[in-house]
Amino acid sequence: MTLAGIATLCLPVPVRAVGKDMADGLKKEGLVFLFQGDSITDGKRGRNQDPNHIMGHGYAFAVAGRVGADHPEKKLTFFNRGISGNKITDLENRWDTDTLALKPDVLSILVGVNDAASVVEQHNPVPVGQYAEVYDKLLTRTRAQNPDILLVLCEPFLLPVGKVKDNWQAWHTDVLERQQVVKKLAAAHNAVFVPFQKMFNQAVSKAPADYWIWDGVHPTVAGHELMAREWLQQVSRKLSFLQKSVR
Repeated sequence: MTLAGIATLCLPVPVRAVGKDMADGLKKEGLVFLFQGDSITDGKRGRNQDPNHIMGHGYAFAVAGRVGADHPEKKLTFFNRGISGNKITDLENRWDTDTLALKPDVLSILVGVNDAASVVEQHNPVPVGQYAEVYDKLLTRTRAQNPDILLVLCEPFLLPVGKVKDNWQAWHTDVLERQQVVKKLAAAHNAVFVPFQKMFNQAVSKAPADYWIWDGVHPTVAGHELMAREWLQQVSRKLSFLQKSVR
């Protein structure tokens, strides 16, 4: 699918003309935050209830730790359900148990790089059109369950390092199209859009690409910290209490 095709992609959910901030409908305490996605979100999280490992090692851990420490009075709950290697179709297969059943008030999703890899490397490919269709369906189902949910759609990203650099044109072309899909879905579903690619593009002016993303796909510790900062910066525009945690 070309960029022109993405621009005119027919999504069944229209842009919502909402008269109030969607976050206004959220309860004042006891909010449930859920981070959903692939290995970047997974961060080798524990698969039991051990609170030392439950959020993994990445940006989701950084966000939960910072916000939780800043707002103990709000009785916030954080879940991480990222699974390494997942594509949008994998999220679809586990959406009922790993998303809807947790009844999140704030749902953050980062998915797309494995979908791109499936096309570039031709392993059970999920083309851009299917990615857009399934992603839109999952958001529609989620909004139907909770009309006041705050959706946070994170932009998939890459930097030219390792095997990604070796086949940069193919990787970049595919991921760029998926980025356009996510941005369009965010507008259609009144979601927060987190521009991770722009953030990393700016970061390489301060240090080489592999300082931030060691293999072109997975961030380093410093890269995850940048992600946490950007996530909080963008989401705090909807949830004002998060501004205390913005660095």
